[in-house]
Amino acid sequence: MNVRRSAAALAAIGVLAAAAPATAADPSPSASPKVTVPSGLFGKADPKYDGVWRQSLALLAQRTLGYHPAASAVDWLLGQQCDKGGFAAFRADTTKPCGGKGGAQPDTNSTAAAVQALQTLGGHDAAVRKALVWLTPLQNKDGGWGYFPGAPSDTNSTGVVIGAFAAVGQDPAQLHIKGKNPYDLLAKWSLPCDGSGAGALAYQPDKKGKLAANADATAAGALGALGKGFVVEPGKAEDKAGDKTPACTASAKPTPAQVADNAVAYLTAAVASTGHLKSVLAGAEDQPDYGNTADTVVALAADGRTAQAKKPYAWLEKNAAKWAQQSGPAAYAQLILAAHAVGAQPRDFGGTNLVEALNATGPAPQAAGRTVEPDETTESDSGTRVWWIVGVGLVAGIGIGFLLSGRRKKQQP
Repeated sequence: MNVRRSAAALAAIGVLAAAAPATAADPSPSASPKVTVPSGLFGKADPKYDGVWRQSLALLAQRTLGYHPAASAVDWLLGQQCDKGGFAAFRADTTKPCGGKGGAQPDTNSTAAAVQALQTLGGHDAAVRKALVWLTPLQNKDGGWGYFPGAPSDTNSTGVVIGAFAAVGQDPAQLHIKGKNPYDLLAKWSLPCDGSGAGALAYQPDKKGKLAANADATAAGALGALGKGFVVEPGKAEDKAGDKTPACTASAKPTPAQVADNAVAYLTAAVASTGHLKSVLAGAEDQPDYGNTADTVVALAADGRTAQAKKPYAWLEKNAAKWAQQSGPAAYAQLILAAHAVGAQPRDFGGTNLVEALNATGPAPQAAGRTVEPDETTESDSGTRVWWIVGVGLVAGIGIGFLLSGRRKKQQP
């Protein structure tokens, strides 16, 4: 997730090839020796392309484990929000407005990640509501979202935005424009079962409209089709097959559940021989793709395939600690969320304590030790827990109605 979004940001401005955002496996762009990392931010690398993304994942992982992130870390993320509600990858100068010439450009991925983190933290209703209002009219006519406002839809962006709305209890099926919702897009870009890449999702069609299987997009699309965000609670999904290998089921018009099942069948086959995905970046084809393998673990667990998820998770335990150390806080967060999804202990990850490692990359959180109940509120939460978004339906042509805020139960460390 972390490296995917960094690469996607680069690709969106024409630095990488079109396939890169969905398949990148290298760490985020290296820090310049002259870069000054802002106080409160996780990691020491240049935050230009992934500041909000890595901060959101780090905060989300800490809270999922029961920690209360440091106020300085939360304030940094809140301070990155643009006036109109979106979040850019990084705003070096938050006194300057977003957009326009020289201003930081807000994007759907950073915004959706921030929403998931802030909603999970609780007490930030105004910021979350403002971000969702910004995201809503950016939905394209095909039902999906692109990386930047006005960009063509892509599976990854659509999946992470679904996760943002799902975090507050909004049914993604109700996010429709001109009769299309995000599930329609995912179904359309799900590859048929009778050809190459059976069951996978494409990142986007190519210029000729052809779909190509993409593992990163498939993992993101599976979560989106299930209406889930980054955090998957262990044992919550129905165990669909036990140890039985899932298979692609043909359908002329697959339902969201079928899209997810078929995507998971593709991912299970992709990691069957080695336990991991391979990078498809030029020059790195024989290298493991650690980040997308972690995403695969979460997607498999979300679809009730915990038995299948444990194989790539076991591979990560043996091989991913060094990658995380080199890549930084978002990588540690990915591994923590993968461990959480399969009910594993992130404090004993192949001899590495992922929790201590993540906490060491940023401001120290308050001690963990209690479970956050789904209906728990903080003093700054709204009393009704129902938000009316006035005028959004008129602006975007959709009937979003209201957003119900619901929190997931958090696991005790």
